[in-house]
Amino acid sequence: MKNFWLLPALPLLVCGQFPDRPNVILFMADDMGMGDSSAYQFLTKNSDAQQILTPAMQRLANTGMLFTDAHTPSSRCTPTRYGLLTGRYPWRDRMKHWVLFGVQGDPLIEKDRPTLATLFRSCGYATAMVGKWHLGLRYTRQDGRPAAGWEDADLTKDVFDGPCDHGFDYARFTSRSHGTSGPDAGTTGLRAGKNKKGDRNTPNQSIGPGHIHNRRVIGATGQGKQLIKKGENAYDLHSLGSRHSDHAMEFLNQHLRNQETSLDPFFLYYPSNSNHGPYTVDRKIGDKEVKGAGRMVSGDPASVRLDYIYENDVALGRLLDFLERTRDPRRPSKKLLDNTLVIFTSDNGAEVPSKTATGPFRSNKGSCYEGGHRVPFILSWPNGEIGNGNAGNPGKVSDQLIGLQDLFATFSTILKANLPDLREGDKGAEDSFDLTPALHGKPLPMRPMFYNDHKEGENGAACAMRIDNPAVNRKIVPGKWKIFFDDSLLREGRAQATQLFELSSDPMETKNRLPDENLKPLVRRLVSTALLHRNAGGHRFVSIAPKTRIRLDWRKPLPVPSPLTFFLSTKGGESVRDHEGLGVNGQDSSQVEPGEGLAIRFQSDVLIESVGLTAGEKGGCGGFFRVGKNSPLAIYCTDADNDAKDQQGIISDLGILKKGDRLILDPNPHFGVESAGSWKLQSMVVRPFPEK
Repeated sequence: MKNFWLLPALPLLVCGQFPDRPNVILFMADDMGMGDSSAYQFLTKNSDAQQILTPAMQRLANTGMLFTDAHTPSSRCTPTRYGLLTGRYPWRDRMKHWVLFGVQGDPLIEKDRPTLATLFRSCGYATAMVGKWHLGLRYTRQDGRPAAGWEDADLTKDVFDGPCDHGFDYARFTSRSHGTSGPDAGTTGLRAGKNKKGDRNTPNQSIGPGHIHNRRVIGATGQGKQLIKKGENAYDLHSLGSRHSDHAMEFLNQHLRNQETSLDPFFLYYPSNSNHGPYTVDRKIGDKEVKGAGRMVSGDPASVRLDYIYENDVALGRLLDFLERTRDPRRPSKKLLDNTLVIFTSDNGAEVPSKTATGPFRSNKGSCYEGGHRVPFILSWPNGEIGNGNAGNPGKVSDQLIGLQDLFATFSTILKANLPDLREGDKGAEDSFDLTPALHGKPLPMRPMFYNDHKEGENGAACAMRIDNPAVNRKIVPGKWKIFFDDSLLREGRAQATQLFELSSDPMETKNRLPDENLKPLVRRLVSTALLHRNAGGHRFVSIAPKTRIRLDWRKPLPVPSPLTFFLSTKGGESVRDHEGLGVNGQDSSQVEPGEGLAIRFQSDVLIESVGLTAGEKGGCGGFFRVGKNSPLAIYCTDADNDAKDQQGIISDLGILKKGDRLILDPNPHFGVESAGSWKLQSMVVRPFPEK
């Protein structure tokens, strides 16, 4: 594949050209709960002896606005990062559960999917990412071709499908959590000892690439997979805090000193490694001590975990100090702080099951209970009338319901940029909701909010949905209602409710209201809402999705006449159909195999809800699908138990297929990473649009 590192063409975004476009700094900590910031002590009611002091976070809250009901789209880090950057619920992608593992991690973001970085870049921003990526990347072989995986990777060659291929001009990052990104994995902390995947930092180690600058692995030797052991480029877990902070300052200083760029606004995405374990606290960041310097509000010394949280506070404070003292090149009479939108948040709740860390909420990271996804969210932008920039005055507090996936639509509004046109088949921000009214104290319209990945459910991919004050039979049912579903909602598009809570009266989610007979109409309403938003393919699709749903099931005789005109073509052989579905009889079996394929064209625009597949005896679903001219997406095993037996499931949320365009299903592997699979097409659910 030639030119594999080029960024594909993305939908054109029209931006308002106004001089006061804000600079944006989005700082996202790792694994921080509501109780991990003294800015939220009024909410958590932690005692002074229990509460870590975070003066920079408090300073940001005083200068701007603090939200008490902000949420991540998932209770774990990889999917939240996907949702944050794309404005799309992460469970709409292939990952219904857990995080990316392995030394590579097959990239989650499609090549033509808009991200926050592409949005800002299209509006003339300089874009940078510093910190933890954890969304997958690809390696290159010694001969310059894409590597299938770690085994044939050469770390002295460029990586690709990382931050710089998704809109960032500048990137200094670790590929995953810091303890698993380099040769030290398994050698520090509670799990210290010999790494099970190989000895530390040898040519045979299969841990990770360490530091990456743009597309280049820093410190890779000529031995292909070995990293240098000493010097400033060596991978040191205990220096990541200062390194990332230094690189953030490097980007800002270089941008502002360059006469060609200084008048352009900047977007800095800063996903910190702190405080994900192991707790490897840095000695200093800038001129401030970190290790051993954290203090409780009472003045007592902090634990090593809280020192690591304090590391985030010091890094944030360094950025605020820089903005406060640096002249704005676009407005010389002002400082940068005045026209910079600064956001501080976290990727999920605290990693420890402590009420001190999670506040008055149930559970922690990995759970769909509130403690798993309710997170700090603090922002300031004086020129945008979000705070006045004066840390001496108390800031505003909002209890409105917001989610990190909403930042895409919110920034689009601030930049006066059009969102991708879903009706025309574009991708982008399918679940993102404009929060600018809430930023100015105005109420937001009612809409559902989804969270997934529930370690405490019986199914690994369970999820929950929140709706405030829903209408049932045209009457409002007061309350903050949260309903839980088993994994069939995400995997199969069926809704089986398991729990129901009302958060206003029960923030700890202790009283399951689902058995209450008086609430049956409410439950039916919530179930229907969940199905609509899940199957339509995104919140923004709901308003345009046709009501008519047509299911084409090739395991059964199709109705005559057909409710929808479509054309089927094959590659590599003749189509064949039996009780398992539709395949291609071309090589060794009637299952679609590598080199073969299916293509379907409809005689009208259709919204594709789902495509049902079943695997062959080999138990593999590897391959890809392509909707129209969009980039191909990987097909993975979709069964719930992931046991290579009886593998079947749905590929969902494909979007709109325009009249005459093809939906292509091909079992060839995606970049050769997963094994090529054989499968049959079982069914397809579509919503046809009427002719214009």
